[in-house]
Amino acid sequence: MNTGDTAWILMSSVLVLGMTIPGLAFFYGGLVRRKNVLSILMQCFIIVCVISLQWVLFGYSLAFGPDTGCGIIGSLKWAGLHSVGGQPNADYAATLPHQVFMIFQAMFAIITPALIIGAFAERMKFSAFLIFTLLWSTLVYDPLAHWVWGSGGWLRGLGALDFAGGIVVHVSSGVSALTLAILLGKRCGYDSRPFRPHNLPYTVLGAALLWFGWFGFNAGSALGANELAANAFVTTHVATAAAGFTWALIEWRHHGAPTVLGVVTGAVAGLVAITPACGFVNAMNAILIGMLVAVFCYVAVVWLKAKLGYDDALDAFGVHGVGGIWGTIATGLFAEKAINAAGANGLFFGNPRQLLVQLLLVVIAPIFAAVMTWILFKVVDGWIGMRVEKQDEIVGLDLTQQSESAYTVIE
Repeated sequence: MNTGDTAWILMSSVLVLGMTIPGLAFFYGGLVRRKNVLSILMQCFIIVCVISLQWVLFGYSLAFGPDTGCGIIGSLKWAGLHSVGGQPNADYAATLPHQVFMIFQAMFAIITPALIIGAFAERMKFSAFLIFTLLWSTLVYDPLAHWVWGSGGWLRGLGALDFAGGIVVHVSSGVSALTLAILLGKRCGYDSRPFRPHNLPYTVLGAALLWFGWFGFNAGSALGANELAANAFVTTHVATAAAGFTWALIEWRHHGAPTVLGVVTGAVAGLVAITPACGFVNAMNAILIGMLVAVFCYVAVVWLKAKLGYDDALDAFGVHGVGGIWGTIATGLFAEKAINAAGANGLFFGNPRQLLVQLLLVVIAPIFAAVMTWILFKVVDGWIGMRVEKQDEIVGLDLTQQSESAYTVIE
């Protein structure tokens, strides 16, 4: 074991936890109306509690445990962290205690369902949210993680490249978010008036914390304090900077002024797109990936959503789904073994097969996520109902679901 690697991955685990609370909580919390901000904070916080327990009890074993055959799912051999202790597991991280790898991956399992909150914000029952999140994590996230990252996973066996979660985290959550937004329907009044963010400083703070924590997300996925971590760190930073700046230029050209909301949205899109590629591409190609994702996500958020009429409240699909799909494809274009000998060359480095594998990823994962989300929605909706009553939605979820108010007027 390597103590430097262990220290870095433990710190990266803390950074990734900070992406959910407080990062994503404030980012999403600032974007909703003031009557719903506590519901967002509560949902992000409770996900940390629930998925942490699920991961230890059985989630980690399903995702990374010994394969049960055909590369579909892990066994329950490691349930309750049985045999997951201080010794390394050579299949995943030979220089880390097994528990360190486990807890690092737990933070990924936590943030992924939290990203979906952005689609159904302001209109889902808290009880339905809890049940759906637990089922989705178990039946969508855990299998996908096993397919792509697990020892014996069938997509891993095909040579799929997903360094830190473009498919497993962002595409799965983004496509599931779109599916939920369509199934739940639009928020009351969505077609008659604009729903503006109630606290943009919260959103900027959340975006800054996401950028900060994302270095643990991506550079930590090198699973060591080494040159690969350094490359992932650099490519993550420059892609994010390029995406944020490009979004500002697009807004400036189209609307006469760059907005802070636009810049932070573009930056998050850049973080998403570089996630699958950061350990396989060089810095110059990372900048190009960031620039192009700003264009793709801008079109999805500003034009596509309006054209198709779905209410993806906080643009979970427009940023995470679209950004994750582009990043996965870009990995098939720009990956090079000179950066990561354990990876593969992409199309532009003489290997068209890798692009085909990445294209397969962006077909299989969205179909699986969408179908499973549809099934889970129907099950939970038929059981207890997914959406709050109209009057509760009008009053706001803070009061009707949490019996609290974020802002108290003192007379």
